[in-house]
Amino acid sequence: MRKTYPLRIEGKHPDRVLDAVKHDIRKYVKRQRRVALPEGVDFWDFDCRFGLNAETAVPLHFGNLIEQIDTAAKEGAVAVYVELLAKNGHRKARAPASGEEGQD
Repeated sequence: MRKTYPLRIEGKHPDRVLDAVKHDIRKYVKRQRRVALPEGVDFWDFDCRFGLNAETAVPLHFGNLIEQIDTAAKEGAVAVYVELLAKNGHRKARAPASGEEGQD
């Protein structure tokens, strides 16, 4: 998904527009996570880019996306650009913490 969301729409309260933007992003992610996983893939991960327009968008972690949208809205941004691309995710095995095994 590559989309520029306007944050200022005439006749609509800015808070409701912001809520609609967040809802649209969450809806996309939820829908994408329902897609069947390919063989050998553990989960859907997302490459994420965010900026005030497509040219100035920078990569960031998906978990920080909503926070960045809120920050841009508070700073008075007129629109924001969001790019979310689904990719294959693979879980990494955790190493056991030292000294914890064998203790009861």
